[in-house]
Amino acid sequence: MKLLRYGSVGRERPGLIDADGRIRDLGDYLPDFAGASLGPASLARLSNLDPADLAVVEGQPRLGPCVGHVGKLICIGLNYSDHAAETGASVPSEPIVFLKATSAIVGPDDDLELPRGSTKTDWEVELGVVIGTPAKYVSEEDALGHVAGYCVVHDVSERAFQLERQGQWTKGKSCDTFGPIGPWLVTADEIADPQDLDLWLEVNGERRQTGSTRTMIFGVARLVSYLSQIMTLHPGDILSTGTPPGVGLGMTPPTFLQPGDVVRLGVEGLGVQCQKVTQG
Repeated sequence: MKLLRYGSVGRERPGLIDADGRIRDLGDYLPDFAGASLGPASLARLSNLDPADLAVVEGQPRLGPCVGHVGKLICIGLNYSDHAAETGASVPSEPIVFLKATSAIVGPDDDLELPRGSTKTDWEVELGVVIGTPAKYVSEEDALGHVAGYCVVHDVSERAFQLERQGQWTKGKSCDTFGPIGPWLVTADEIADPQDLDLWLEVNGERRQTGSTRTMIFGVARLVSYLSQIMTLHPGDILSTGTPPGVGLGMTPPTFLQPGDVVRLGVEGLGVQCQKVTQG
């Protein structure tokens, strides 16, 4: 299933995409895609519905983040060896983990606002992993059984805030609008292998990133297991798994987003995002 949330900010309703690409409303069956509604029992009930029995959502409503009330947005840094090389960093021996504030989360096509004082806002297309059942001390072999599905995440980064100001990466990752998620959550049963998905990103129609999850240093199962040894992963938590090469920081000369730029990005089978860059 392709599950989404649509409507104005803070008033999104749950829906799904039918075989013809139309949005069907699910508001009579659950209040939101969040927490326990992402568990196996809830998803099984939805899979038994006939989309033809659901009301069609007319027009082109705004799409919100495909998961509501996210508890944790956990990010992995330098998880592609060629991206580590372009930034001048060493390949990590174990996952680099940081948190992005959930207040950064927005819909897939909402404006991307440059924060005041920004000089080096950068792009990063990433595979998002949505947790469906609690994971604590899980093995790598069992890890994917805790995944509800996958989505596109844009891990926007202000490099000057991230790297040139004292402290950890979080301050360069957590500005408002720096976490577009969606357009939809694709349930895990539709993704045969999360380690065989192409990723891409364009700025103003020019390709900047092209990659594949095949080249991740630490795969999805390893990451879910690893993180579950440190913290309990709860339903609705999202793991953003790192970006392939082609970020602005790695260009010669380094190139960053400006007001008026348009960013398009996608992950194979998971849909496309498009954001206009504005000055916040």
